[in-house]
Amino acid sequence: MKNELDFSGRSALITGAASGIGAASAKWLDQSGIGKLILIDKDADGLAAMELSCDTELHTADVSDEGFWNGLDVTLDSLDHAIVNAGIGAFAPIADHTFSDWRKVMSVNLDGAFLTLRTALRAMKKSGGGSAVLVASITGHKAVPAIGAYGVAKAGVSHMARLAAAEGAADKIRVNAIAPGGVDTAIWDAGEAFQKMVEEQGREAALQALAVGTPRGKLATSDEIAGNIGYLLSDAAANITGTVQISDGGFSL
Repeated sequence: MKNELDFSGRSALITGAASGIGAASAKWLDQSGIGKLILIDKDADGLAAMELSCDTELHTADVSDEGFWNGLDVTLDSLDHAIVNAGIGAFAPIADHTFSDWRKVMSVNLDGAFLTLRTALRAMKKSGGGSAVLVASITGHKAVPAIGAYGVAKAGVSHMARLAAAEGAADKIRVNAIAPGGVDTAIWDAGEAFQKMVEEQGREAALQALAVGTPRGKLATSDEIAGNIGYLLSDAAANITGTVQISDGGFSL
């Protein structure tokens, strides 16, 4: 019987690959036999420190830099899979956001996702098909106070996945999004409120406090979300396209 989770001989592009969900996804694909990974992140040291057995191509770049993507378009002749993952956090009510903070989040989380997906779709079309997963967020579906630009950008990411799925079907390209709830990644560390919680309680207790209101009772790990993403990329999900897979431990119930 064919192993539908086998990625042998295939290639994948991952943004935000040096940590969190991106790094976990790279490791998951490596363990699933992927032939080549194209890894992109601003953190050059983080990329260099990754221990993978497959062929890797590392790019230190800002995903919102159109010039970088235009250059990659020229050299990327084929691609089987993409994980559009790079993102930054923003923790403030809309009324308290500065416009510069708003634009910073949008440039990475939405503009960067568009530029990544555009390049990936062009390369997959050359390859005769493929699959992509965009990392959205439950905050793009459920209104969570004080999440500001982040939630708005992730709502856009979810709908971009649906649009790309409708447009890519004729070229045998599947596109889905995943909307995690809270995940234990470094993105929390940018928030002043979380930093204060860590000072008062320690990081583990602070993370546990963030899980209040989630029926599962804890945040997801990056490895758990990577497994969800891997399934959506794989042949096991051949009939799934244009969906937003919610993986939030029941937070949105």
